[in-house]
Amino acid sequence: MDFGRPHDKNRSLHLVQGALAVAVILTFAGRFSDAADAPPNACPVDGCEVKIVAVQKEGSELRLTFEANYTPDMSHNHVHVWWGENYTVEQVSNNAEPVHHVKQGEWHPTADYPAYVTQSSVSTSVRGKAKTICVSPGDRNHDIIDVTKFFCMDVSGYL
Repeated sequence: MDFGRPHDKNRSLHLVQGALAVAVILTFAGRFSDAADAPPNACPVDGCEVKIVAVQKEGSELRLTFEANYTPDMSHNHVHVWWGENYTVEQVSNNAEPVHHVKQGEWHPTADYPAYVTQSSVSTSVRGKAKTICVSPGDRNHDIIDVTKFFCMDVSGYL
C-alpha cells in the first residue's frame, strides 16, 4: 500500500485543523474563566453588598470603583448610587413610599462594574451642597434589597 502524498495531505489538514482548534480554545478560555471567576448575580446568604473602594476625578464628574459580592446586572440585582445628604437609603427605592413610608428620592441605577462615572441624578452638577456619595444593592424592581446594607463615602476632596 502506498500512503505517500494523499496521506501526507490529510495529515497536514488535520494538523492545521488541530492548530486552529487550539487557537480558538485559547482565545476563548480567558473569557470563560473570567465569567467563572465573577460572583453570580444572586445575593449570597448574608446578602448583597457593594462599597466604593476608589474615587478619581473625571472631568467635572467622579469615577467610582466598586467592590461587590455579586455581579451587577440591570435586569436583576444592580447598584443604586445617590447623594447621601440629599436622600436616605429608604428613599432611593421604588418602594420608598409604600414600604418605608418616605418620599421617593433621586438615585441612579447602574450595572457599570467595577468602574462607574457619576451622571444623571448623581452628576456632580445636581448634588447641591452634598459631599457624600452612597451605594446600595437594588433589585430588578429598583427596590433597595436591604436598607441596612449601604456604603457612603465623603468625596469632598474630589469636588
